[in-house]
Amino acid sequence: MKPKTRKSLTKRFKVTKSGKVLRRVVGQDHYLSKKSSKKKSSMRKLVEMSAPEAKKIKKLLGK
Repeated sequence: MKPKTRKSLTKRFKVTKSGKVLRRVVGQDHYLSKKSSKKKSSMRKLVEMSAPEAKKIKKLLGK
């Protein structure tokens, strides 16, 4: 039987066509008033995960 994908992970991570795993930058939820506009705007982008972590996430996503 094929393992089910973890639905919580499908909402948190995005896998590109080339196989890279993207995630949100941490620190966007609160304490934003002390962070500069430059810092906040750079945190809006998605960042690539490291290879060992990406491998684990792909396994849990069933890819």
